[in-house]
Amino acid sequence: MAREHMKTWHFGDVEVTRIVELWDFRDDIHMTMPDATPEEVIAMRWLHPHYATPEGQQRMNFQAFVVRAPGRVIMIDTCTGNGRERAYDVFCNLQTSFLEDIQSLGIQPEDVDTVMCTHLHHDHVGWNTFWDGTRWAPTFPKARYLFGRKEYDAWQEMRRDGHHDDRHLVDAVDPIVAAGLVDYVEPDHRLSDTIWLEESHGHTPGHVNVRISSKGEEAVITGDLMHHPMQCAMPHRHATFDMNQDAGRDTRVRFVERYCDSEVMVIGTHFMDPTAGWIRSDGQGGKWFQGLGVEARANANADS
Repeated sequence: MAREHMKTWHFGDVEVTRIVELWDFRDDIHMTMPDATPEEVIAMRWLHPHYATPEGQQRMNFQAFVVRAPGRVIMIDTCTGNGRERAYDVFCNLQTSFLEDIQSLGIQPEDVDTVMCTHLHHDHVGWNTFWDGTRWAPTFPKARYLFGRKEYDAWQEMRRDGHHDDRHLVDAVDPIVAAGLVDYVEPDHRLSDTIWLEESHGHTPGHVNVRISSKGEEAVITGDLMHHPMQCAMPHRHATFDMNQDAGRDTRVRFVERYCDSEVMVIGTHFMDPTAGWIRSDGQGGKWFQGLGVEARANANADS
């Protein structure tokens, strides 16, 4: 079923394919912004029907990305993974076709040369490993796994202090470290001539987003610096799951200002379909997200 939701975009010599683990997840808006209201969601006409329900619920995906460039196969994030125990029931004991979806692209786990985790929350590291019948083993055995140095160190400090549920570290991060497959990278690390990282700390202490530029075509994969297109219009509002809410807000504001009205395509890691598009000014001092294939609207943010 998830294979039906796969989608591919091309940027010069770089190809990005969406691998969906949970499709059209619906929850109240407090999952992204603690002080938002359904009325605000309903009033933003451009969110409908793709990103919101008529009742003001947000629609979201949980997904990862396969990035192919000449001679390279890169995973950007790895979702939650099958057969895990997590803090929220919706993520527990999943049985999805994530690996089969990747293989449907003609890619075997052994073909992946790099796994880049934008941060180390549970829904971005899960498929780093799989249960082989006896242990949590590396899913991509020939890959180098890239963890932000600041990000990894912060999580180790948090687990020493007893803060945060660390089960995802035990089954999806620690085995990769033990296998010697990790490279600890800086927030401006370049994966290749066409793919590099940008610092976007706040959601987590070492969060990064991923930039792509090839033959004049450009894109950015957000990671969790935002979870929903509504945050393009409200980057200044605090986000529920940002570990440093002020820093996360400042990062979002800078990100929206940087990419608004540019030709850099924004690929939202949790954005429902259309997942890719552009941040645009609405002509009245506000901003909105124009999903790929969605017509521009002159008065995007509210009904007249």
